[in-house]
Amino acid sequence: MEEKDANIELIKITLDKIRPFINRDGGDVEFIRFEDGIVYVKMIGACEGCALIDSTLSEGIKIILMEEVPGVIDVRLAE
Repeated sequence: MEEKDANIELIKITLDKIRPFINRDGGDVEFIRFEDGIVYVKMIGACEGCALIDSTLSEGIKIILMEEVPGVIDVRLAE
């Protein structure tokens, strides 16, 4: 398995671990792509347009992904 593919699989597994916490507030996170060390996600449900979305990304999802997945340097909302 190519390293990028292995990282994508690990990203998805890690997001699955985080998901129950996001679901508790009525939201969800969807993996879009992994490119140049950046994980792009889409926030859905109650997370979409939430005022706390930036802190959810930077203080939650980003920190966890950077700890769990080699090569992750940032997490951003997909355009």
